[in-house]
Amino acid sequence: MRDIGAPSWLTKPHKFVGATPPTQWRRPIVQIVVRDNNVEQALRALKKKMQREGLFREMKARQAFEKPSEKKARQRAEAVRRARKLARKRAQREGIV
Repeated sequence: MRDIGAPSWLTKPHKFVGATPPTQWRRPIVQIVVRDNNVEQALRALKKKMQREGLFREMKARQAFEKPSEKKARQRAEAVRRARKLARKRAQREGIV
């Protein structure tokens, strides 16, 4: 009888071209240290780290399918927003605004 263990794609090294890598290759899990049993402070730190890494945005995006045309429009709008913010910061640094 054959031993049914881990699948071969987990045990053998592969190059995943265009596919999502196995979970063990993804970035590490966020860790928060709870000091003096202060859970509220640890939760605030966790939320801040999750916000900084964009997890809330990713969870919201994965709730429902986004059509490719909607995705392009969203990415275009984000690029415009980033460009405007950069121009605003540059103008403020140069003393125009």
